[in-house]
Amino acid sequence: MDKTVPAQLGLIRKLFMAVAVLAVATLVAAALLRDRPDLVNWVVWVRGGAVALASLWLLSLVRQAGRGRRSAYVRIRVISALAPIGALAILVAPDSGYPMWMKADQGVIGLLLAGVAVVANQAAMRRAFVKPGKLG
Repeated sequence: MDKTVPAQLGLIRKLFMAVAVLAVATLVAAALLRDRPDLVNWVVWVRGGAVALASLWLLSLVRQAGRGRRSAYVRIRVISALAPIGALAILVAPDSGYPMWMKADQGVIGLLLAGVAVVANQAAMRRAFVKPGKLG
């Protein structure tokens, strides 16, 4: 395994941790603003809760990838490539039900996950998790 891979996994972990912290902060903000239906609706609770739970799962995937599990690495690559597209859809949808503050939150999360995609797709990472039976 390339000596840069542990550092790259560490960076991915930090980015996922930032997503988790932001997701929890979003739920705290929603709780504080719960009496403002113009700022907090069911969409905020569902998306906020889903992102918070997903961020914990993503952190567990990094631990698994650190132990050499290729399937965890593949999941990290796929999710980090697709999730920013979902965040972009939330940002550009004119009537998505998301208040502006939540759109901004999801935009930041999308950027963090795009950063994960950049790191996860570097050559050293791909070589470290090459599919069995294939040459690096």
